[in-house]
Amino acid sequence: MRLVALEARGLSKAYRIGKTRQQVLKNVDFTAYHGQVTMVMGPSGSGKSTLIAALSGLMRPDEGEVMAMGESLWTKSDGKIDKFRLNHCGFIFQGFNLFPALSAIAQVAQILRYCGISKRESRVRAIAVLESVGLGERLHQKPAELSGGEKQRVAIARALAKSPALIFADEPTSALDSVNGQVVIKLLHQAAKERGAAIVVVTHDSRLEAHADRIIHMEDGKILSDHMVALAMHAASKTEQ
Repeated sequence: MRLVALEARGLSKAYRIGKTRQQVLKNVDFTAYHGQVTMVMGPSGSGKSTLIAALSGLMRPDEGEVMAMGESLWTKSDGKIDKFRLNHCGFIFQGFNLFPALSAIAQVAQILRYCGISKRESRVRAIAVLESVGLGERLHQKPAELSGGEKQRVAIARALAKSPALIFADEPTSALDSVNGQVVIKLLHQAAKERGAAIVVVTHDSRLEAHADRIIHMEDGKILSDHMVALAMHAASKTEQ
């Protein structure tokens, strides 16, 4: 029996553009489970990025409730939501969001320092997680010295370093070629299976479907379909590795 990590009910969100009010989420229900990669797919403007923002505490919905790790997220104060994200969530974005002046080690260690971990322990843990994503020989390089795939692996290492229960990835492969994109999603799948994290990936990249446990299709602010990926697809994916 899978444990629920995240559950949302009745999420709605609208933006006002000039005199027009555009509804981008329409009474959406959503559940994510520990140890599972859930992909939210759909065309641009379907509401998938707004959904992930509402689920992760980055954007307050107009209506609805999010229960994250058994806690009611949007009844918390802004400060407590920030603390919840720091303690329980990892984020991976298509633009990498790395600091230009920091080495790979410093990028990862910095977030651990925010969590109250000592400088020495933060460095040890940063090295370990960077090695786990294949960057053991690139520890001291800054973003300008890294390829796109390497930058995204630094971002993944930063997200994994806290051992978060929830990991949110918004278009994590859109800036990468197919080979590096496959590496990134395999690392996320590994995080779900080995660390028990609930991974929610927003993407329009259909190549990633073979690495999902569950695929949700959105369009026009609504979930159109929600299905588990056949085990045969995973088996075929492993054969190709």
